[in-house]
Amino acid sequence: MTGVVRLLGVDPGSLKTGVGIIDVRGNHLRHVHHSVIRCAKGDFDTRLHYLFAALKEIITEFHPHAAAIEDVFVSKNAAAALKLGQARGALVAACGECQLRVSAYSPTQVKQTVVGFGRAEKLQIQHMVRLLLHPPEPLAEDAADALAVAICHAHHSPMLEQTSVTRRES
Repeated sequence: MTGVVRLLGVDPGSLKTGVGIIDVRGNHLRHVHHSVIRCAKGDFDTRLHYLFAALKEIITEFHPHAAAIEDVFVSKNAAAALKLGQARGALVAACGECQLRVSAYSPTQVKQTVVGFGRAEKLQIQHMVRLLLHPPEPLAEDAADALAVAICHAHHSPMLEQTSVTRRES
């Protein structure tokens, strides 16, 4: 396909990180890949390195043109938010190492873009991602969230020359 932009979406986590890759051409979306990077519990520094290396491997395999990552959700638990921020940093560093420009979107912005409601539930996100991309089953929650981040980027990225992305490419 000519004129195709390949986007990487990342839903960061220190134990599970969702990864989604889509191709965008005009107002057409096509599912390329989705997965979940699962870290073993244990030494946090080892998990950060694993996240970095695993995402770098996916980037090397699929060659996306740009990346989008969900912003850290600040919760009441400061320690958990700090760990999530560090995991996100390792993932952004992996993108940078691969020369990918990274854009960030808030969870509310991703939900608003994909579902039309900024407080959408996880099942609603999964449902809309299935409707838009028709990914092979199963679609884990973290992978659906990552694909939703990629879809959000397709709608909002200035590098793409469309104003609305609503359909999957056949």
